[in-house]
Amino acid sequence: MRWLRRVWAALPRLGPPGVVWANRSWLAMGVAVGIVLTILFTSGVQPLFRESAEWEKGKLIVLSGRDQSEGGQRRALINQWNAEHPEQPAEIVELPSEADGQRSEMVARAREKAENADVYNLDVTWTAEFAQSGYLRPLSTVDTSGFLRRPLESCRYQGVLWALPFNTDAGLLFYRKDIVKEDPLGLDDIATTSTRALRAAPDARLTAGYTGQFADYEGLTVNALELIWAEKGDVVDDTGKVVVDSDRTRRALRWLADGLKGQNPVVLPDSRAQNEQLSTQAFRDGKVVFMRNWPVAHRTLRGNQGESAGRPGIDFEVAQLPGPSVLGGQNLAISAKSTKPRAAQALIEFLTGPRSQQLLFERGGLAATRGIVYQDSRVATEHPYARILLKAVEDARLRPVTPYYSRFSDEFRAVVRYALDHDGALPEGAEESLTRALQGR
Repeated sequence: MRWLRRVWAALPRLGPPGVVWANRSWLAMGVAVGIVLTILFTSGVQPLFRESAEWEKGKLIVLSGRDQSEGGQRRALINQWNAEHPEQPAEIVELPSEADGQRSEMVARAREKAENADVYNLDVTWTAEFAQSGYLRPLSTVDTSGFLRRPLESCRYQGVLWALPFNTDAGLLFYRKDIVKEDPLGLDDIATTSTRALRAAPDARLTAGYTGQFADYEGLTVNALELIWAEKGDVVDDTGKVVVDSDRTRRALRWLADGLKGQNPVVLPDSRAQNEQLSTQAFRDGKVVFMRNWPVAHRTLRGNQGESAGRPGIDFEVAQLPGPSVLGGQNLAISAKSTKPRAAQALIEFLTGPRSQQLLFERGGLAATRGIVYQDSRVATEHPYARILLKAVEDARLRPVTPYYSRFSDEFRAVVRYALDHDGALPEGAEESLTRALQGR
């Protein structure tokens, strides 16, 4: 201990002789306190900080719509996660298949006081509403490199990242190769080809030229927006202003309204009551030359491409729509009420990672949100439309971003229904009513 006494004696005398011992005592106390704090931090406090970075234990509930991936690939990914993370098992709770029903159920559960979900699988149009309402927890320290720009854009609201893109989507134009010899360029080309085919009657099953989803649900909003964009019109511009009252918008609505008329209509009259499944069936039955639909229809049509039940097979091809597609898809977000946010974020990053995205597209048929997946040779072989779909996603546009999107969509469909019944004319005060809906008034 001699060395300690020498160090002690060498300490500077910071005051008069009567104060030397006091100064040394304070110094000794400071050294002792420092040692104690170091021990406490090492043995007690530091593990607390380390533990905060670990995932919470317990089941993770994912609220989602029905799994439309081929072979239930979403559940296969969840099973893989569960095998690798037995202390954080995940379970998908499926909600009604229609998007409107899913949103209503998710909102109802989000408003409940009890914790009933950790992850929401949201339609791309719901991010703003759920974020604004306080239903979501922002994501932090997430590597977003590699995601396609448009799908990732749908995950942000007011500059904050609230979700990661699970799967994306873009509408495509399906057409019969035996009738259409080259890709149509615009709505007028579709009308001209349809009229010519109906007059020539190459197939007795033909009753119209074109079909889409014009029933009174979100499909009508999507289809109407795409037709308006094809004519270079708009409904809400980049600044958030409603600009529906224009010649280009009326031209698109008039194309649709006029196309529904006549003995040999350009647009299938039944399409006013059709959703995606019924449109696919009409195309498969040979009733139309063209169909607007999501890529999932490709899988259905390819599976029924040969002759069956006495019906000749349909030889078809796909192209991009005449204008930009509406961006579709779903995003994964953390519930604000989740008591396992770190584990929930880890699950989201797993499901949206490159390998999971490749499996969802390659085996499940759901469009990937990462660009690298489209470069895979097997994906290109299994899904020959992948290159066209990637371009459609890159060119796609988001629907108006607003917490009141559901209200806006309802009002917009009312405007479109009026236009279809009045030769493409807009109802009086259309811009004012859409503006109020867009702002939640």
